[in-house]
Amino acid sequence: MSGAELISRREGGVLHLQLNRPDKGNPLSGALVNALIEAIEAAAQDEHLRLLVLSGAGRHFCTGFDLSNLDTETDDSLLARFVRVELLLQAVHTAPFTTLALAHGRTMGAGADLFAACSERWIVGDAQFAFPGAGFGLVLGTARLAASVGATLAADWIEGGRSIDADAACASTLATRRIESSAVEAECEGLRERVSRLDPATQRDIHAAITAGRHARGPAGDAEDLARLVRSAARPGLRERIAAYRHAQRR
Repeated sequence: MSGAELISRREGGVLHLQLNRPDKGNPLSGALVNALIEAIEAAAQDEHLRLLVLSGAGRHFCTGFDLSNLDTETDDSLLARFVRVELLLQAVHTAPFTTLALAHGRTMGAGADLFAACSERWIVGDAQFAFPGAGFGLVLGTARLAASVGATLAADWIEGGRSIDADAACASTLATRRIESSAVEAECEGLRERVSRLDPATQRDIHAAITAGRHARGPAGDAEDLARLVRSAARPGLRERIAAYRHAQRR
């Protein structure tokens, strides 16, 4: 199945979802986020699914939250869209199967959060990461990032607003592997074989047991993450803060 912004392909127990806005760097529009949530929620009900692969068409994995129509947005519409992004991240993070993100090029903001939410996080060739949301007062994905790379490093990246190259991403375990583009097919096949060795029920139970530690905060933690996001995004002047941040970045 394919759509204007998301391409979905099923191969046995593997579901491939490709962000398909290459001319813009695959930013997360409202339509793309909704399509991703719908696909992942449907996949979670499929007991035969073993692996979800997320990739981006073109030069970049995902350049973040789509702000191309910021002038037409309001604080309320932006808040609603950011809530949907957080729900997407939670759906990926708690999926009952292995999730693999293939990052290349720019992987920024909500795109970096989407990468960090996956259980397997591979860099293909080269990639650059950044978490700029705090620059305009947004708290999104912070607890998940800290759980992955540690509180000290997460604070440095988020508060400092600096870019993270592929070597730093691998050293910090933000990325779990780095491979060449020529090896993607073979490496994905190896991962598919690994997650398909056991029967579906056992595999899901094993996955749940392994990820229990990674998701140690459980539903209460997800609710806290959502509440933090809403509090930060609900502060008056969100659109103006984003506009000011973008203006400063262009200088």
